[in-house]
Amino acid sequence: MLSKDNLKDLKELINGEVYDDKTSKILYSTDASVYKEEPLAVVIPENKSDLIILVNFARDNKLSIIPRGAGTSLAGQVVGKGIVVDISKNFGRILELNDKEKWVRIEPGVILDELNLVLKDFGLFFGPETSTSNRCVMGGMVGNNSCGSHSIIYGSTRDHLLEVKAILSDGSEATFNQLTKDEFEEKCKGNTLENKIYQNIKDILSNPDNVKEIRDEYPDPKIKRRNTGYALDLLLNTEVFSESNEAFNFCKLIAGSEGTLAFITEIKLNLVPLPPKEKALVCVHFNTKEEAFKANLIALKYKPDAVELMD
Repeated sequence: MLSKDNLKDLKELINGEVYDDKTSKILYSTDASVYKEEPLAVVIPENKSDLIILVNFARDNKLSIIPRGAGTSLAGQVVGKGIVVDISKNFGRILELNDKEKWVRIEPGVILDELNLVLKDFGLFFGPETSTSNRCVMGGMVGNNSCGSHSIIYGSTRDHLLEVKAILSDGSEATFNQLTKDEFEEKCKGNTLENKIYQNIKDILSNPDNVKEIRDEYPDPKIKRRNTGYALDLLLNTEVFSESNEAFNFCKLIAGSEGTLAFITEIKLNLVPLPPKEKALVCVHFNTKEEAFKANLIALKYKPDAVELMD
């Protein structure tokens, strides 16, 4: 439980805003879904130091933390009986852009449309898009592994997530990015929480029983558009654990994990060239859904940018 004294201590520790009034808790009790659950408190952190303090406070008091961006989640991902941490106000900076190598480093509160407005002058954009692009933030897109109507071409956020800087449950900071097999083994050496995370995933994915269950029970690899959940199968298919040339990257697991594994402070994203200005639209009318499904399979042979079914 979160006592008044504990809450007072938290307010004195951080520079950001802390709310536990009824109105604030009601405002943060919902997202874009049908779910509603009042949090214990709402925190709007001012900086990374606030986040580290907050993580330590939550651990010491056995409380959960719920990272929240714009609240556009459709399945109640940012509501719950913990401390809701809203990063949309103070974590919206674009930190670094390399237009030659086509990547950008940002804070998790950057709004997708605002990012693409900046990138437009460089002939680039972030490929995965959502219908909420004028308000959704990139931290939420990582958490949801968001995609969009053009996922046929650009895939999901996971496919463009290069690196994540995050705060772990002990308040320490870690950077997750692409690793070779030798670099992975080096990460396994040591006694920090980051080292233990690598040791743990090595134990899990080196166990033949786990490997068999993942191979048997996870969705068909040909199904690209599967958004949330722990993508252990993708980590299994790296050079560390299989006969593959793909480097290991914990970002594959962080994308789609709904903020449950670490608190993201920075995100490095791959960028793609702007699409052509001219587009063609083909509208086909059908008498039954079955006809539409069959037509979709035919259309996919011609590599369309997007396919939408409308009633």
